[in-house]
Parts: sequence; structure tokens; C-alpha cells
Amino acid sequence: MNNYTPEFIDSLEENEYFVFGSNEAGIHGAGAAKLALDKFNAQYGKPFGFQGNSFAIPTKDRNIETLPLENIKEYVALSEVFFEQNPDKIFYVTKIGCGLAGLTVAEVAPLFNKAYTLENVYMPEEFYDYISWIVEE
Repeated sequence: MNNYTPEFIDSLEENEYFVFGSNEAGIHGAGAAKLALDKFNAQYGKPFGFQGNSFAIPTKDRNIETLPLENIKEYVALSEVFFEQNPDKIFYVTKIGCGLAGLTVAEVAPLFNKAYTLENVYMPEEFYDYISWIVEE
């Protein structure tokens, strides 16, 4: 069963977390990061991890340049450890890296290889569509 992240999220329950792409400076000034700051208690200056009802995964560096995929992959792997260790929490992964960072679904979706197996992680439908397309080949 695929758990899809809703297209629009404007409220969360206590055990739900908005997973967004951030930068290594923790400046949550635009896109999903700004939404996380304004609505889900993300903390300015904190680039990674739990923040209120949000969870940050860096996709950009301190200079707001897109990180290499290898670096993002490492942050995603660390995130998956948190997701797995907190089965009582629901994580709504947004299309991190696919907006302001300029990456494609084809580049980002495969980075979440472990998250697809976790029942408490919801992923964008486009990520599932891409992964199922790869698996069918």
C-alpha cells in the first residue's frame, strides 16, 4: 500500500511531521521551508532534523546552492533512521529538492529507498510513480 503525502498540507496532528527541504544555514525563507517555519514550528538556523511538527532535510548548502546528490543522499539516509526509530509518528515527505533546488523526481525519489518500506512515511505520489516505473522495467 502506498501512503501518499497530501498535495496541500495546512494543519497537522500532534504526531504528524511535515518533511521539507532546507539549506545548511537553516534559513527557511521560501517554498516548503517557509511553510514549515510559518505553520509547523520549524526553527530558523536549524538545518536538519525535528523542529516542532516539521523535519528538515538539507538540499542546499550554506550559500543556498543545490547540494550534490551524494550529500542529499546522506541526509536522507540519516532521516530514514529517525523515521524508522519513531514508528508512532507520521512523516509527510514533500517533493524535497524538486522545487527551489531544481532537482527532478527521477533524481530525488530513489534516494528514499528505505522510506518506501516504512508504514509511517508518506511520500509524494510522483515519487511512488517513478519508483514503480523503475521496478517494472
